[in-house]
Amino acid sequence: MGEQRVSKLSNKKAMQRFMKSLLNDTKALEYMLENDWFESDKKRLGAEQEMVLVNADNLKPATIATKVLKKMKDYPWVETELARFNLETNLTPREIKGTCFSQLHKENREKLNIIQDHLDEFNAKIVLTGILPTMRKHHLSMENLTPKKRYFALMQAINEQLIGNAYELRIVGIDELIVKHDSPLLEAVNTSFQVHLQVAPKDFVNYYNIAQTLAAPCMAIASNSPIVFGKRLWHESRIAMFQQSLDTRSSHEHMRERSPRVSFGVDWLKESIMEIYTEDIARFRPLIDSDIEEDSLRMIKKGKVPKLRALQVHNSTVYRWNRPCYGISENGKPHLRIENRVLPSGPTVNDEVANAAFWIGCMEGMFDKYKDIRNHISFIDVRDNFGKAARFGNDSTFTWFKNKKINACDLVLKELIPLARKGLEIYNVSKRDIDKYLNTISKRAEGHVNGARWQLRSYTNLLEKTNSDEALSVMTQAIITKQNTDRPVHTWKLAGLNDLSDYRPMGLKVEELMTTDLFTVNKDDILDFVIDLIKWKDLSIIPVENTKGKLIGVVTPERIFDIKSKRNKKEKKKITSVSDIMNKKPVVIDHDATVLEAMKMMQKKKSSYVLVVQKEELVGLLTERDFAQISGRLMERM
Repeated sequence: MGEQRVSKLSNKKAMQRFMKSLLNDTKALEYMLENDWFESDKKRLGAEQEMVLVNADNLKPATIATKVLKKMKDYPWVETELARFNLETNLTPREIKGTCFSQLHKENREKLNIIQDHLDEFNAKIVLTGILPTMRKHHLSMENLTPKKRYFALMQAINEQLIGNAYELRIVGIDELIVKHDSPLLEAVNTSFQVHLQVAPKDFVNYYNIAQTLAAPCMAIASNSPIVFGKRLWHESRIAMFQQSLDTRSSHEHMRERSPRVSFGVDWLKESIMEIYTEDIARFRPLIDSDIEEDSLRMIKKGKVPKLRALQVHNSTVYRWNRPCYGISENGKPHLRIENRVLPSGPTVNDEVANAAFWIGCMEGMFDKYKDIRNHISFIDVRDNFGKAARFGNDSTFTWFKNKKINACDLVLKELIPLARKGLEIYNVSKRDIDKYLNTISKRAEGHVNGARWQLRSYTNLLEKTNSDEALSVMTQAIITKQNTDRPVHTWKLAGLNDLSDYRPMGLKVEELMTTDLFTVNKDDILDFVIDLIKWKDLSIIPVENTKGKLIGVVTPERIFDIKSKRNKKEKKKITSVSDIMNKKPVVIDHDATVLEAMKMMQKKKSSYVLVVQKEELVGLLTERDFAQISGRLMERM
């Protein structure tokens, strides 16, 4: 969950003090590794469950996390996350054997039920999904940052690293998202089910390289994050959202390379875990400070195990998809873990545990069969596979061993599930657990379905029947309902309008309902073009904007008809371009206004439309047709 007793590195002295502690920690870690201080005879799994909280009425993010935690102060396993609408739970580390996965399943389900019991008081629900479908850009404003010193310090420190003037998202899938944002809180859109695997230091290099190799197929079969702000993007859009939301780089004329803090990595691990830590210290300046009281080198000399807090704080601000972790076991011995950050939250606890069992089984099965994976596949292919899996999920075609091209689902069915089964048998996991969770993975691969494909197919079908916001709301309610059954996603029927009994759009912001795919004209365009455009696209309103996107007027078919029917021929001859007929005072409203406010404005102005602006730039349009469609859908529901 991250060290909470931190602050921003405020001056040169604080930076130098922290760097000294950081370098001492690396020396202490290296000494412990060389002198065999680490626990090596146990293999454990652990997990962290991230979740989104939504209002039960409108299914939008509920910014109540801190209030809920006050009610849950006697439950140390639940904690805050970056945004006020997120929570995270720590699940008990357990040895990998017997019924460990069904125990993990039971514990996670029970803890979620306890949280839900407390959420009922706030009329809120839990959603397990990589990215909440109803999340909008305005939900990620800094006012929704969890009010903790660590998070403020982290946001401020990242902002100070920003080279450009904004964070830019540019993701292309079925739809396209190109947008700027003023803070790295965009990262809070992502929720994960992070799985930890404890390994012996002598085997860390081989296991870590295997984890890198498995990242693509595990993500492909588990992807569950295809929709961002109503746009159908990558099957696992978390990958792009996480990197781009924290990317402080900017484009330049030169070719100098700068590494992002969110990274898959640039090469295999070769000798030791130390390569990762030293690489990250060399490439990335510390962002936050910590109240470090221990002297790790002095503790080593006394034979005591240090916590390595400086190293852990720095490690928490460099986001590798397979992250190395240092910890201290209950017996007092230090240990090493690999944290798999690839797996998204959801669609159900059942699916999450299946993903964990599949990954851990594959890790052990591959280690048993191949040991050094570098002899069988190139890192370039592994990294390329990772990018493909993020974009295309289980539709991906990977480059696998011996340069073989293979579909993600075929790879899972023909090669990885047998390896996973073997690996779990080596761990002496119960046959019932193995069969149950690997069967879930098999059924997904056989049916070519996962959370991402279910969302994409549901959303696309719903868009044929209603507007985007209602489609997203319906789908989110369907997710909540189906998650509560804990039946895995391969058994789900597509979401339908009857999955949501009560849709309430009047409290929405206009940006959640407006049309953004607009046809506009320039003031110098000829009138004939406007007439044809109205006919081609059946338009009731055409905004006029300048070359910078600033709204300067509006043209309506009624205005054109009025001009065309003028009896005054002298006036008629003057009409040659848009500037001659446009209304220079269109009906406008700010993007932050509500739908109800837009309706009232249209009534007041006796207008059939309202144009939505942000800092004088045209961003959207609402018309009588939109409200007629909403009214029609509400009447159908009634």
